[in-house]
Amino acid sequence: MDLGIAGRRALVCAASKGLGRGCAQALASAGCAVTVVARTEETLRATAQAIEAASGQPVQWVACDITTAEGRAAALAACPQPDILVNNAGGPPPGNFRDWDRDAWIRALDANMLTPIELIKATVDPMIERRFGRIVNITSGAVKAPIDILGLSNGARSGLTGFVAGVAREVARHNVTINNLLPGPFDTDRQRATALGVAKASGKTVDEVLAARRNANPSGRFGGIDEFGAMCAFLCSTHAGFVVGQNILLDGGAYPGTFWYVLTWPDSDGRDTIDLRPSKQSPRQRSFTAKPRSTPGRASIVSYHRRTFGNSARSTLCRGCRHTHPTMAKSAIDGSSAKNRCVASLRSITAYSRRVSFEKRSSP
Repeated sequence: MDLGIAGRRALVCAASKGLGRGCAQALASAGCAVTVVARTEETLRATAQAIEAASGQPVQWVACDITTAEGRAAALAACPQPDILVNNAGGPPPGNFRDWDRDAWIRALDANMLTPIELIKATVDPMIERRFGRIVNITSGAVKAPIDILGLSNGARSGLTGFVAGVAREVARHNVTINNLLPGPFDTDRQRATALGVAKASGKTVDEVLAARRNANPSGRFGGIDEFGAMCAFLCSTHAGFVVGQNILLDGGAYPGTFWYVLTWPDSDGRDTIDLRPSKQSPRQRSFTAKPRSTPGRASIVSYHRRTFGNSARSTLCRGCRHTHPTMAKSAIDGSSAKNRCVASLRSITAYSRRVSFEKRSSP
């Protein structure tokens, strides 16, 4: 596929190896004039030469620390008006939150939240003027499914995700898109570093931890940086102009979520909304949270779980919302049997004359 970005200028951060390198390779192969940034000069120079030889495109390199103001200035001096920006930085170290002081949190925020925001600030307005821009932030699958030992990363990257959600929709009408790529288990140095931490804590070898992670993934393997780079290049292409503010997960199917279902009905003061969010529990223990809009006078949050229905409640398929969760006792509403219906569907039957509308929307 012709991605339509030949000749575009691309600035790729933390690109000497791993996922950043995969993105730089794919963009150079698509015909972009790529500038790669990383801290280690020797490794970065070798990467730039390898990408240039493979793609036939010139590749600039700037050895600097992109998490500092001086490093960002050096990168933007080498690539002053990029059409494509790939934000990336090494993740903070794993550990126990009890061991992290304020300085550790500030370093994590600087690298994984504030640096991407500063680069977006520096590049997005010229993109708007040219009516073309593609910004991709490499975050983490931990944004969707937090990992306990990666608390610093969970917090900092989630902050960036929230920021992007608003800005992306502000600039989209100018043909400037901002999206996030959420890597799961890829074959990178970062993967081996986190495996080392787990190995020390569990008494296993690093190879044992890595093997267990591969086997636990539905694909039975780790992802490759070429696969990640191809997705990044597509998001930067002319074909992806309608992809805005998305968090795209590349994890081999590890994250088990599917949809949010939005159950709606009108009430005395207008249209009300309930989100039914599937949890990661087993089907017999699955819970849902009904969350009306937070307007004064609306119903409070109702949790469909055993604490609501008692430990003896039986899990079954709800005839109202078609999901499995503990059900209410048999009762009658408007003369009809309410057996095997959850609270939300019972309310909708009463208030909406049995007409329940479901709108499927993707999970955030």
